[in-house]
Amino acid sequence: MVSSGWCFLAAMIVAYGVANLLQSVAAARTTVHHTFDPGLLLRLAGHRTYLVGLSCQIGGFVLAFLARRDLPLFLVQASVAAGLGVTAILGVLVLKWRLPVAEVVLLALLFAGITALVLSARPAPSRQLGTGGAIALLVALGVIAVLGVFAVRLRGAPGSVALGSLAGLAFSSAAVAARPLASAPSAEAFLADPLFYLLIAHSIVGQLLLGLAMQRGSTTAAVAAMDAAGAVPAAIVGLLLLNDKIWPGREWLAAAGFLVTLAAVIGLTRYAEPQQQRSVARRRSQAMVAAGRPG
Repeated sequence: MVSSGWCFLAAMIVAYGVANLLQSVAAARTTVHHTFDPGLLLRLAGHRTYLVGLSCQIGGFVLAFLARRDLPLFLVQASVAAGLGVTAILGVLVLKWRLPVAEVVLLALLFAGITALVLSARPAPSRQLGTGGAIALLVALGVIAVLGVFAVRLRGAPGSVALGSLAGLAFSSAAVAARPLASAPSAEAFLADPLFYLLIAHSIVGQLLLGLAMQRGSTTAAVAAMDAAGAVPAAIVGLLLLNDKIWPGREWLAAAGFLVTLAAVIGLTRYAEPQQQRSVARRRSQAMVAAGRPG
């Protein structure tokens, strides 16, 4: 019998993939911001496409939260990156994106790495984080926000990757808070736990940073940077502090899968040119070739 955690994980991947696509379309239609302005979220909320994408992301967030009740963070956080594959497929089918061969290969490696992690992950309940962990997450929130103030001044691909990476750290911190929080014995304990409010705060900051990142580069680059930066910290904290488990004898498979996944995600950040710019550049190139032909 398939554990509910695996079902939540599969549905999460699809939800995040759809969310990435819809939010990137809305971000591309919004004036680029060069300040760490929360008002961007309000402007994006004026787009129906963004709201639908945000709904999908919230759905993915809830599914990820439920999956973290039993599944280790190194699997859930790395699987979030698999949403890139869904985003790429939908972009090709719906928006007529043209993916370079290298990007297709990297997406294939991404799925291979996720498969290895699925085979090596051992479901287990989380250990509690404690007061020290909550304080560390609060400090991390402040550091990420301060770095975001400086990163937002970067333009183009560097800005997309930097802001996406900070968004990944924020969402990674939210995942660390969510793993023990998912085991709360009652609704009262859930709402009274400081981790609940840290989870919300990190998620809002991460959402703002991701929106800023998507304005500066391709969806693939922004989301890949987010996933790469978010996977490693969560995996380390999960294995050291939160009782994340690997099936005995499959440690090598988990390590290989994680490294392949991380390498594929980092490789995808190379494709930081917005899809819209690719289309414009392609049309210009075709026009120049046509103009150069003899009448």
